[in-house]
Amino acid sequence: MAEAYIIDAVRTPVGRRGGGLSAVHSADLGAHVLKAVVERSGVDPALVDDVILGCTDTLGSQAGNIARTAWLATGFPHHVPGVTVDRQCGSSQQAVHFAAQAVLSGTMDLVVAGGVQNMSQIPISAAMLAGREYGFDDPFSGSKGWQERYGSVEVSQFRSADMIAGHWDISREAMEEFALSSHQRALAAIDSGRFSREIVPFGDLVHDEGPRRDTSLERMAGLKPLSEGSRLTAAVASQISDGASAAMIASESFVREHGLTPRARVHHISVRAADPVWMLTGPIPATAHALRKTGLSIEDIDLFEVNEAFASVVLAWLEETGADPERVNVNGGGIALGHPIGATGTKLFATLLHELERREARYGLQTMCEGGGTANVTIIERL
Repeated sequence: MAEAYIIDAVRTPVGRRGGGLSAVHSADLGAHVLKAVVERSGVDPALVDDVILGCTDTLGSQAGNIARTAWLATGFPHHVPGVTVDRQCGSSQQAVHFAAQAVLSGTMDLVVAGGVQNMSQIPISAAMLAGREYGFDDPFSGSKGWQERYGSVEVSQFRSADMIAGHWDISREAMEEFALSSHQRALAAIDSGRFSREIVPFGDLVHDEGPRRDTSLERMAGLKPLSEGSRLTAAVASQISDGASAAMIASESFVREHGLTPRARVHHISVRAADPVWMLTGPIPATAHALRKTGLSIEDIDLFEVNEAFASVVLAWLEETGADPERVNVNGGGIALGHPIGATGTKLFATLLHELERREARYGLQTMCEGGGTANVTIIERL
């Protein structure tokens, strides 16, 4: 049976909006991790078959196939191609899936997958807002098929997160406690150096900028809700961030011929979807599907990375899956560390790989909610 081996996975520190990475061109941000993951492996960059990067809102510095531009910005060979993927928040996780599929199919031997997003320069939903110049209020306006199926109800991540909180009866206080834990876990990870192997410093920026040492339940309680009657505040949502991440996936024959030592293997990849209006519930059926396909139980998984788009998303997932909260986002998540949308998938992938090694654990499962109701699941096995 063919294998897709993980040689390495790296990321930049995550910069907060207007922070240490905000002025960096997206191509240079992506090039930084591409260069690092190749050079750390010792592999000749000319041997890379393809570069697959996730990115959303591909305007300005992120337009024109940022995967190709970022690769060229490294100074690496021209003949290596690149392609950009948009599966919303799961874009770079899907990039890893495409890389693994290429290797498993035997059509490629060495693929670099990753993602990049500078949300300070290109705001979230910038592409949707730009569409108004062409007469579109949103991506769905004007579609007869969409209107017939879903009507004209609001479709937004904020509404979805609120609907989830209401349906699963998750209180604002429970979400704030979860958010505080995210900050505490992230700060503990930073202070103990747990991220040092996965992070490639960018200039003077060495650590993630998002975690807040001064946050508290009292401070969170004083924030205004995002809208009247909402249980959501900024404290229980992921941070707007800048960053890039990359992973190297290789075939068994390439590993053998070039004397590489793989750190893990891709055990399972899949993607499922749920109601697009509810949008953020996808990880629940996606996780169930992945476990059925693999024959693993939730107890077999040693570590989980479930993207913290909103606290309600992870809390609902925990309730439905029965996963042990002590194995989920053990080093904090997007609420504390940030969510540079196109880069988050491989960012979490890098953290999962390194934490599995630190604990000498076997299986890690990663999943995240995505616009449109989709959700990727990746299970990796440490070697």
